Amino acid sequence: MKKLTLLGDLTPAQFLRDYWHKKPLLIRQAIPNFNPLLSREDFFSLAANDEVESRLVTHFDRRWSLEHGPFSELPSLAKKNWTLLVQGVNLHVEAADKLMRQFSFIPEARLDDLMISYATDRGGVGPHFDSYDVFLLQAYGKRQWRIGAQQDLTLKDGMPLKILKHFTPEKEFVLEPGDMLYLPPQYAHDGIALGECMTYSVGFRAPSYQEIGEAFLQFMAESIELPGRYADPDLAYSTHPAEISKAMLDRVQKQLQKIAFTREDITIFLGEYLSEPKPNIFFDAPSPALSFSRFTIKAKKLGIALDAKTRMLHRGKRIFINGESFDVDRKDRQALVDLANDRQLFSKQIVTASQDVLEAFYEWYRAGWLAVSE
Repeated sequence: MKKLTLLGDLTPAQFLRDYWHKKPLLIRQAIPNFNPLLSREDFFSLAANDEVESRLVTHFDRRWSLEHGPFSELPSLAKKNWTLLVQGVNLHVEAADKLMRQFSFIPEARLDDLMISYATDRGGVGPHFDSYDVFLLQAYGKRQWRIGAQQDLTLKDGMPLKILKHFTPEKEFVLEPGDMLYLPPQYAHDGIALGECMTYSVGFRAPSYQEIGEAFLQFMAESIELPGRYADPDLAYSTHPAEISKAMLDRVQKQLQKIAFTREDITIFLGEYLSEPKPNIFFDAPSPALSFSRFTIKAKKLGIALDAKTRMLHRGKRIFINGESFDVDRKDRQALVDLANDRQLFSKQIVTASQDVLEAFYEWYRAGWLAVSE
């Protein structure tokens, strides 16, 4: 397996074995000669878009404040101690999506988004911890990071941000453009801008089991079948009319215990759950759209590529895309698996695609989920 400069000349297998979920890794010049993917002005414009999730954190006069975007106005660039954060930049900037895809040694089901943090001098979000793994890539300027593997993760009360009550850093680094810091979940850290700076954060999905359980029960509600209706032909007279009887509990318990789920149910749920776009995601359908025949001709000539907002996964014979799922025949599976893994198909892969697959591609094209390659 090839070593990656991105991982400090470790192979992905070495990184996953020795660092992932275990301990931090500082990588000097993970991306040599790195330049920001968008200008400050373009970044501010992104934060003004009502389809983009953005936050403004200020620490003026020693008071923390948090506002949610979009932002038509921002504090003066000459003012210290403020930070602008924009989530999901990879969904709106092609170069950011390409950067995030460099982390594809982590499964797509775990990869979340690329966030950009812009800060003026001394700006930051306070000492905190994340519940997920994160790669912190310095894009512009310098940022000082203090980190620590503390067990006390108590948060300050009455704060608009999740700031640690007791922060005990063990190490300190200053990152310059191209440097990157990996941190495992719940590793305390505090980043402070040394002058104007921009930091890119590649984060990963780590839903709580409570969240997964609640979503799974909602999913199963659509497939539960319990025929019949409650009845008690042997109802006995009771001197306590407000009491729920043991007989009633027994009957209901017996029926509810018939509810069962299989590994296939979990597979379908997990694929649809993990491929479901976030609520604030909207797709742009092509206008005007090509006809099916014209789309097919162009796709076979140029290839196709998934839209950056599209999430596509696979498991066995089942394909998942943007919260939907379906089974595929063995002859059709390879093209769809390749599209999910590579996020694009070349013309030679489409020429051999079946009519059913081409029709699926066209349906996704009409929905804005994929496009003919440039």
